[in-house]
Order: sequence, then C-alpha cells, then structure tokens
Amino acid sequence: MSGHSKWAGIKHKKALVDAKRGQMFTKVAREITIAARNGGGDPNANFRLRLAVQKAREVNMPADNIERAIQRGTGGKDGANLEEHRYEGFGPHGVAVLIDVMTDNRNRTVAQIRSLFTKAGGSLGETNSVAWMFQQSGIIRVAGDGIAEERALELLDEINVGEDGDITVEDGAVVITLDPQQWDDARKQVEEKKFLVEEAEVTMVPTTTVPIDEKQAPAVLKFLEALDDLDDVQQVYANAEIPDDVLESVS
Repeated sequence: MSGHSKWAGIKHKKALVDAKRGQMFTKVAREITIAARNGGGDPNANFRLRLAVQKAREVNMPADNIERAIQRGTGGKDGANLEEHRYEGFGPHGVAVLIDVMTDNRNRTVAQIRSLFTKAGGSLGETNSVAWMFQQSGIIRVAGDGIAEERALELLDEINVGEDGDITVEDGAVVITLDPQQWDDARKQVEEKKFLVEEAEVTMVPTTTVPIDEKQAPAVLKFLEALDDLDDVQQVYANAEIPDDVLESVS
C-alpha cells in the first residue's frame, strides 16, 4: 500500500488542526470520554484511550483537560448521552467519504451531514456503500529531514510492520503503514530511536482513490472542510487523490 489517508494528508498540509485548536480540543475530549466509558480509565489497559490521550498531547491539550475527560467517561457524567455513529456516502466528483461522529442528538447530526452532501451535489449512502473501499491501518509519519530511502529501508528491517504493512518516503518524510494491533509497539520503537514523529494514528486508509484535478479540487476541499467543521464530527476520511501541485494552487 503506498501513501495513507489522503484527506489526513491534505489536512496536515493545510494546517487545519492548528487553525482550529479549540474545536480540536472538544473533539479529542469527546474521544477520550467515550474511550474511558467503554474501556476504563487506565490508558495502559485501554488501547483506544491510550490513542486518544496521545492525540490530545499532540494538539497540546492541558493535562487537566485530559483528566477531566477521563473522569467524565468513568463517572458516567456528561459523556453518558454521547453516541457513536458512522455515516458514508459520495461527495462531489465521486469522492467516497466516511464520517465518524459522536453526538447527543443523532437526528440533528444526520440532518446536518445530509444537508452538506446535498449542497455539494453528493449523496448520503447506506451502511457499507463506501466503507468497503477503506481499511483500518496504523500510520506513523517520521520527520524526514535528510532521511533518504536507504534509511527508510533500514527502518523497515528494524520494525515489524507485518505482511500487509508498508513503508514509503513521501514529501521527504518516512511513512509507515501497518496493522493497527502493531501500531503502538511500532510507534514506541520509532520514538526510542529518537526520530521525530510528525503524525501517529489509527485511521481508515482508502484502498482505491479518485483522482481530482485543479478544477475539481476546490469543491472537494470545501465539502470535506465543511464536514470537518461540524461540532459532532470526529473524523472525516476520503479517497480523493489530489496532487501536491494542484493542492498548492488552490490552497
């Protein structure tokens, strides 16, 4: 598998996380609360919570906020009414999209999502209408200052990425794609080697992509950003393949 979550890469390049940090805090806190509610408040024994806490630290969420989010989950307060749902469909120009949400009002959330699909000329689909085009994978992106392909191959030899794992050099960075169950151990190995980890997450990776040209890109990006801006939306995954030069021209 070459590359990884295309929309995740687009968001990284457009620096949307930094621009919307307050909103990101809210979304990460919800993930922590749900993870703690479902699997307990000990990150060492709860992989999903450990992943959520890691994400919180990456966006510089204060430790007190993290602890309060865990307490909401284990204490059953505030987080008790949150429900998780996944929606899927086709956006503009045939782009397949998955949307993970956490909401205390499903009717409100689905109405907002359906409205955005309709305005963009897309359609909200049934369960598994596009999910089959994605697979869950662990992603580790290592800062590539001076790292050549030879070093990437060394990393591959040193880290067990499994039969379906892969390692590539993208924009000068080393991107490791591997089974989610191996993600945590691999991340620790990379950090122990003193590499700078730019991105580490378990995400949905498209197995097929839709090429998007310069004329199509603005509509696709506007649609994906609008979904991402909804308060109840936690993650947006898309299989849009937008070349770097096209992305730079429309950014």
